Amino acid sequence: MEIKSQLESLFLSYFGHLPESMVPITGSGSNRNYFRMTYAGDSCIGVYGTDPDENRAFIYLSRHFRGRGIDVPEVFLYSEDSMCYIQEDLGSVHLYDMVAEAGKASGGGDDSWKRIEGILCTVMKELARIQFDGAKGLDFERCYPEPSFNRRMVMFDLNYFKYCFLKATGTEFNEIALQDDFERFADALLSEDSDSFMYRDFQSRNVMVKDGVPYFIDFQGGRRGPLYYDVASFVYHSRSAFPEWLREKMLKAYLDAASGYLRICYESFREKLRMFILFRTLQVLGAYGFRGWMEHKANFVTSISAAASFLRDFLSQPLSDYPYLNEVLLKMLERPVLAPRDSTDGRLKVTVTSFSYKKGIPEDPSGNGGGYVFDCRSIHNPGRYEMYKKLTGMDDPVIRFLEDDGEITGFLSHVYGVVDPHVETFMARGFDSLMVSFGCTGGQHRSVYCAEHLAKHLIEKYSGIEVRLVHREQGVDKYMSRL
Repeated sequence: MEIKSQLESLFLSYFGHLPESMVPITGSGSNRNYFRMTYAGDSCIGVYGTDPDENRAFIYLSRHFRGRGIDVPEVFLYSEDSMCYIQEDLGSVHLYDMVAEAGKASGGGDDSWKRIEGILCTVMKELARIQFDGAKGLDFERCYPEPSFNRRMVMFDLNYFKYCFLKATGTEFNEIALQDDFERFADALLSEDSDSFMYRDFQSRNVMVKDGVPYFIDFQGGRRGPLYYDVASFVYHSRSAFPEWLREKMLKAYLDAASGYLRICYESFREKLRMFILFRTLQVLGAYGFRGWMEHKANFVTSISAAASFLRDFLSQPLSDYPYLNEVLLKMLERPVLAPRDSTDGRLKVTVTSFSYKKGIPEDPSGNGGGYVFDCRSIHNPGRYEMYKKLTGMDDPVIRFLEDDGEITGFLSHVYGVVDPHVETFMARGFDSLMVSFGCTGGQHRSVYCAEHLAKHLIEKYSGIEVRLVHREQGVDKYMSRL
């Protein structure tokens, strides 16, 4: 049974009727497929995951956490083979977007960060609940793919960094000497036993905000593990670029909450945390090297500079216990590929335009020839109906008409499949412009809808690009960006 049919069957079983719409939701690197499914006032998120064991872990953990009073999405139903499930719709507001917006607006001071200080500190308090309350009664043997943070995991991630990032920079090093430091580093990371839950991917992308309340998603890789790992992942993630005063506020919020569960020596906690900050930074660089340089995914390439800059600052306090690792990392950061540069240099600018074929295909102001032109005229035209003639593809009645009809959703999925790899290649190769145009009969309904949705899709999926959205026949010309 195809994905759509399986998810529709689950929706029917739970809500008593088939969904009116089923719209794909852009993922952020996951191998799972997400769909927003709606009917009148009913809404849910349909999920298809390629690994049934991973899905089972998510379903089990979701139900366990909800039983402990932790705000995670409710899983309504799942298929017999655990390949599909439907879960609570938490809306579309990610904490990541709030953090990115604050970072973009913070050039003039800390006011933008202060506006989200409260939600960030709440998230850190909730992390303590997840780690301690979430571990109570939890069967760690049902975690995926391992029940505990262990040496195999540590050495896998350190070697991932070595082979996918360090070697890729062309840095020369002694394999044996580096391995000796890796082994001693692993010993230190594993020196404390823990019965707490380690989220493992605790970052702002995995926090939804609904009615001002944070909800937590994508915890299916969690397991038993040390407290420090998730704190380092969230507070010291290089891409978030929190100012130091805000990091201190978040750390204090966490430690105050965690102190309600066990006795904590703040000084020793910070010393141990520093090791996990380094470990997580190397782990992230390994992922960026593999996804960016090897798989040519441009949004990972654009993140390397910030991570390298963070590591450069981190090493201003030398790693006295791991002198050879310290030496190799400093040598690596001197490589030309990691040279500091202005984050706005080389930003790809994508111009997305809607137009009427009656008035001709838009000219490309960059002089590069115009890029892609997609013909929307095969899609059912709202302009044939009197009630829609004075509206555009930005108006809700037209949007509902097009989405309920369904043709435009399939059309755009093919467009994304063509444009996304092009954007990624252009970003990886340092190109600075791309143009994508949508044409229909009047440049009013179908082309406008498609241009709006492609622009939003690109901004949500890729950091470090700028999108210029032009509805030529409607006199709209605006810019969208996300650092």
